[in-house]
Amino acid sequence: MNTGKREIPYPVRLDLARTPTPLEPLSRLSEKFGIDMHVKRDDLTGTDLTGNKIRKLEFLLADGLANRCDTVITCGAAQSNHARATAIAAARLGLGVRLLLRTRDPANPPPIAGNILLDRLVGAEIVWLTFEEYGRRAEMLGAEAESLRNSGKTPYIIPEGGSNAMGAWGYVRAVEELAFDLSILPGAKDHPTTIIHATGSGGTTAGLILGVKLLGLNARVVGINVCNDRNYFLQVVGDICQTAIDTYQLDLAFSRERDIEIVDGYVGSGYGKAGSKELSLIREVARSEGIILDPVYTGKAFYGMSQELERNPEVFGDRIVFIHTGGLFGLFPMAEQMAPLL
Repeated sequence: MNTGKREIPYPVRLDLARTPTPLEPLSRLSEKFGIDMHVKRDDLTGTDLTGNKIRKLEFLLADGLANRCDTVITCGAAQSNHARATAIAAARLGLGVRLLLRTRDPANPPPIAGNILLDRLVGAEIVWLTFEEYGRRAEMLGAEAESLRNSGKTPYIIPEGGSNAMGAWGYVRAVEELAFDLSILPGAKDHPTTIIHATGSGGTTAGLILGVKLLGLNARVVGINVCNDRNYFLQVVGDICQTAIDTYQLDLAFSRERDIEIVDGYVGSGYGKAGSKELSLIREVARSEGIILDPVYTGKAFYGMSQELERNPEVFGDRIVFIHTGGLFGLFPMAEQMAPLL
């Protein structure tokens, strides 16, 4: 689909995700906050490939195949949605996959549940790393790639979250879908919109920023970080955007301070850790709208958005689109923690 704003120079991609995904109203929450709220259902990109990661992998795996890879290597947390999506997509393409996942004690890895169960089910080889080793993940990925090359394989490295200039194209394409979605809503076609989403590794945020610029969409992109802090993401997201602009010769003006908006303060006790406030919010959204959020990404981002709106209902303008980036399988290992709220 094309809005007519400009021709977008997409790289080659594979057709793996179930797209376009729908834009749905959040009627009861709209009434609660007194604004027009919608959700872009990227949790519906597939059943097993659910979530935002597969949009990035369509471009990354196309590049891997163009480079004649036979094995994909990537990394993430133990319950990484990205690792799960990579493992399943690789299996569909007949590729081997090696996942470098972090845990506190590699000698006693987490139980086979949630995303780990799916990783193992499709035959992914898991290498468990300590937190210290994971801090050197670029080095560790390089070492695994060298090991595979020495055994006669042709590896292709995908960074954490699929977040690089190539992966960002997945969310440029999502903005193109969203531009069409917004154009058929009642009211002015160019009504200002704030796009809110969880920021975890930076690639989705970068793609949304680039897409809004390429499409000329009257939209503000707001990330709510679920790890690290605002300064970290000014650097990471800024690097991805600038690399994409340089690599693909995009005629775009870009400023880290002006174009990257991160709402900090909702990481809580740490990445992958959800407290009672976030879990209660997940319950509220499930019961009021029938939308299932996850405890690592969307639950925290939606909680942060809700808190900001309660303080100032005008903070994001009068129309919000929340990007539901998936993560359902990460909810299952937290059943015991959720039980008292149910």
